[in-house]
Amino acid sequence: MKVLITEKLADRGVELLREEFEVDVLLGLSPEELLEKIGAYDGLIIRSATRVTAEVIEAAPNLKAIGRAGIGVDNIDLEAATKRGILVANAPESNTVAAAEHTLGLMLAAARRIPAADATLRAGEWKRSAFKGVEVAEKTLGLIGLGHVGSIVARGARGMGMRVLAYDPYVSEDRIRSMNTEKAESVDEVLGSADFVSLHVPRTPQTTGMIDSAALEKMKPTAYLINVARGGIVDETDLYNALKEGQIAGAALDVYAEEPTTDSPLFALPNVVVTPHLGASTAEAQDRAGITAAEQVATALRGAVPVHAINAPVPMGEGAEFVARFSGLCEALGSLLYQLTDRPGSHLRIEYHGEIADFDTRLLDVSAQKGLLAPMVHEPLNFVNTPALARDRGLRVETAKTSESPDYTSLVVLSLESEEGGNTVSGTLVGPRHQPRLIGALGFDVDVMPERYMLFIRNEDVPGMIGKVGTTLGEYGINIGNMAVGRGKPGSRAAMAVTVDEPVSQEVIDRLLAIPGFTDARAVTLQELR
Repeated sequence: MKVLITEKLADRGVELLREEFEVDVLLGLSPEELLEKIGAYDGLIIRSATRVTAEVIEAAPNLKAIGRAGIGVDNIDLEAATKRGILVANAPESNTVAAAEHTLGLMLAAARRIPAADATLRAGEWKRSAFKGVEVAEKTLGLIGLGHVGSIVARGARGMGMRVLAYDPYVSEDRIRSMNTEKAESVDEVLGSADFVSLHVPRTPQTTGMIDSAALEKMKPTAYLINVARGGIVDETDLYNALKEGQIAGAALDVYAEEPTTDSPLFALPNVVVTPHLGASTAEAQDRAGITAAEQVATALRGAVPVHAINAPVPMGEGAEFVARFSGLCEALGSLLYQLTDRPGSHLRIEYHGEIADFDTRLLDVSAQKGLLAPMVHEPLNFVNTPALARDRGLRVETAKTSESPDYTSLVVLSLESEEGGNTVSGTLVGPRHQPRLIGALGFDVDVMPERYMLFIRNEDVPGMIGKVGTTLGEYGINIGNMAVGRGKPGSRAAMAVTVDEPVSQEVIDRLLAIPGFTDARAVTLQELR
């Protein structure tokens, strides 16, 4: 596979990719040159200067993954990439320390009026009395958003003796309390209580313009506003009026509604500190972003879902790594379910039992669909295009969760309705290495590690059936790796799940079914479990 890098990347990131892939570093490509060259590549890594338009994506038939060495993906046509099944990933945590430190730096600069004092002294004026500042110790810092950056800002503020009050509806009260931070019930509570208000939310339709004249009126006249998050969250005209009229004491801004910008009325106000979007501009942050982007693309090209995928279901928060371990198992179960079911219907039910039920399992939902759909579609499936292809085929997916799982710590059960009544398979992970185990198939309890080549048999529960399977496979030179037997009441019905070292041909299946007592036999091929 080939990867194209169009902007400066940390050497370590380039080296990481070259361990597995052919890498070309072509800096400063024009849009026309990118269109001309992109068709040869499976992966693409960019920063902010390269625009990946729908036209670029259309010209890239081999492209599987795009890595953005940074947070924003505004320069990538996500809709076009998703329709093509191209995974897009960014590096959202690469600049968290840099952005948090810049936030604290701007807060202190605004509180102590450092830029204005610096400018007058450089101009030959000594104006000590003109730049009386305020201390941050024992003041309240109000955070709107308590994600990665907000959490670091909170820690730094507490180190300076500040009280921290935070509003974030997506963070639990226990988590907020564990950070020695007080929980606010609303944005208005933060605005009305804080001496310094710092914004840490993404720019969305809901947050665009959230700090407008009405919000600014709720702030104390001695309060300061800091924004190192995203431009457009603050209505800059309303902020200018509030600062001009003394509604609030000051502001510090690193981001703007339109960028780049060098001409804003805000820049003329003495109680405003401004910087040109420097939140992520540290050598360390830029290197981390490049390395992370390289890791994300490498993961995607291996066929897995990188942790920072934008347009694929990624397990979030606590337990994300635990959930990801089940992905290969769920894909294998989906594939197995299809191969064991005659005329599969359009209703897939996925059940999660035990510990796994407590977490975000969307990745596993898609993994199961991916395995199920693979034999039905004629295009490569991945974690981006699978949900859309499932909908196109009319597959209805239902999920259920329960914390009860009497026999296993975690259990996944897949059921598929068909014209003949449907079928069910189940599995789990066992041991310190989290090895996959097939627990149920063909209506029986079995216990076997799934392998690439398997044979599933239904038979009468009479003596000698296992031996007949071994003899028949031996005649065709097929070696048995493992076998699990499930049965009902003695003398009724039974089933076997057999792992073998090579595919079982239809000739072998026909030979088995010709033996009295065997009622069904199916050869199954599974992809290698990750």
